[in-house]
Amino acid sequence: MKALLIGEVLRGKLAPSLYEMLGFASQAGLESVVLVCAPISTNPQFTGKLYQGDGGEYDPLSHKAMALEVIAKENPDLVVLMHSSYGWDLAPRLAMELGWGQISEAIAFDSGTFNQVLVGGKLRRSVKTVSGQAVVTLQSGAFSEAAPAGSPALESISALKGAIEWLGYVEKPAQDLDLTKAQKIVSAGRGIGKADNLGMIQELAQVLGAELGASRPVVDSGWVEHSHQVGSTGATVTPELYMACGISGAVQHLAGMKKSELIIAINKDKDAPIGEVAHYVVVADLLQFVPALTKALKA
Repeated sequence: MKALLIGEVLRGKLAPSLYEMLGFASQAGLESVVLVCAPISTNPQFTGKLYQGDGGEYDPLSHKAMALEVIAKENPDLVVLMHSSYGWDLAPRLAMELGWGQISEAIAFDSGTFNQVLVGGKLRRSVKTVSGQAVVTLQSGAFSEAAPAGSPALESISALKGAIEWLGYVEKPAQDLDLTKAQKIVSAGRGIGKADNLGMIQELAQVLGAELGASRPVVDSGWVEHSHQVGSTGATVTPELYMACGISGAVQHLAGMKKSELIIAINKDKDAPIGEVAHYVVVADLLQFVPALTKALKA
């Protein structure tokens, strides 16, 4: 099978997520070619073919046209993008134009079958297309990155001018809390039970000199502000210490914290997915363990 990997460009730089797609292709044993639709300052390091476009950072009509041109040349079985705002927009446009099925947020692949997460990570399902051809978006953090190595063969491709004019970026408002700079984070998950129990997590964080983090369910419940969210839809963090309290470990959360230097998970479920990345797992009722730990640390 062959895959066309479509890389994303941000502020003139190639997004490092391309190496996740290259890792996916390598793990799946796929032959792959890469398309980058906008100019980049430095070419990626891999062995294979790189189609380099001269379009803007994102013009959906222009990027779709370039992708379709490469698809016609290469005849891939899969067109692969990351499950980002870029992938969300471009993937369905390509799937509709090609008449292929679309598979979103894939977390695993084996023999033509993709795995997806459902219901906030509680369920998983296996899917495959009847034709074997598909447009796929990969969940960030689900596949190991390929190590940068090699120099691709370049082929230029010209962009068609679309109807959208690229004006630039709008910076998000500054926030008092920047989790990406925190050296210690104590995060609360759905397992804390209710908003009233957030106080003991905050107290533990204070004793450790850490910032308070949270999983998406805690933020969606309105217990803390979005600035505290860790994961693919929140902050990606790499602190010296990451303590996960009552967090099961949905792939979206793991994508945002699995590169932390030391990960300690507190969970009643010894088989929770967080254990796949944690260095230490405390199997306990956090409502009893966290206050006892806080008391011991104060002493």
